[in-house]
Amino acid sequence: MDIHQLKTFVTVAAEGSITRAAECLCLSQPAVSAHIKAMEDLLGLTLFIRTPKGMQLTPDGRQLRHKAELALAAHRAVLAEAGRLRGQISGRLRLGMGGDGCSDLLGQLLTRLAEQYPDVEVTLTHGHSEEILEKIRSGGLDAGFYNTASEPDRVFTAVEVARFGLYLAAPPGLVPATEQTDWAALERLPWIVCPASGTCCGRAAEAVFEQHRIRPARIISIDREQITRKLVAGGVGVGLLHATTAEPAAANGEVELLAEIEKPVRVLFAYRADRQQTPLLAQVASLVQTLAAQCVSPDSSGTSGSR
Repeated sequence: MDIHQLKTFVTVAAEGSITRAAECLCLSQPAVSAHIKAMEDLLGLTLFIRTPKGMQLTPDGRQLRHKAELALAAHRAVLAEAGRLRGQISGRLRLGMGGDGCSDLLGQLLTRLAEQYPDVEVTLTHGHSEEILEKIRSGGLDAGFYNTASEPDRVFTAVEVARFGLYLAAPPGLVPATEQTDWAALERLPWIVCPASGTCCGRAAEAVFEQHRIRPARIISIDREQITRKLVAGGVGVGLLHATTAEPAAANGEVELLAEIEKPVRVLFAYRADRQQTPLLAQVASLVQTLAAQCVSPDSSGTSGSR
């Protein structure tokens, strides 16, 4: 069985989609389908069924997925050990980015990797934080950046690279100035927030609703902060903005800041703890720590995060 077929099988299982798996693997959709069919023909088993929600593993497929992940891990270990014996680090690094967070640090990291480890092939996947974490957990990604307001699961080794605050922002003049935030009045306005599922800022919005016992009648779901900023400044409604975006927007008179969300959001770089001895991951984690230390500002706001 071809190692590329195993990679395709594991990627389709993680993504639940031929289309997304093809994008991750830089293959055509027919090539991905051909890999799966070749595996099924060789094994004499049906590994996936097509559903309205995408590709779903059969019971046989679920049984084989873990073995396939172990085989791929062993393959990577052989390549890493061969690189160590040659005195150099090589291989493929699959990085994830939760939204648009830490873009400056990511750019520096990719530049350093290209300079110091030219034999390392890097692929980058974007998604929501929970999607990135799940792909790291399942082996679909080697490491990635994600946002959270809580402690990381012990299955991961995580390094904090930045943190940022959140503000509730409104168009200038929309909300009367008062000493205490009138949450009942805000409930009647449209809210522009991230989807609650899979996004840190979406969960932060839900926590605000629960804390103040409100449920806005109209919620506009947007998962890009720059669009949220434009909509708030344009008078569409109120919304959550990162401090690094909210404060300059307020200084420019684009928005008014109504309240600061108490719990800061942390940006973490994570990989599976059982892989921390992998030479490539160890070097990447060391680079991330060095770059993050250089990026930290005196007020510890760090690099701008994302949802």
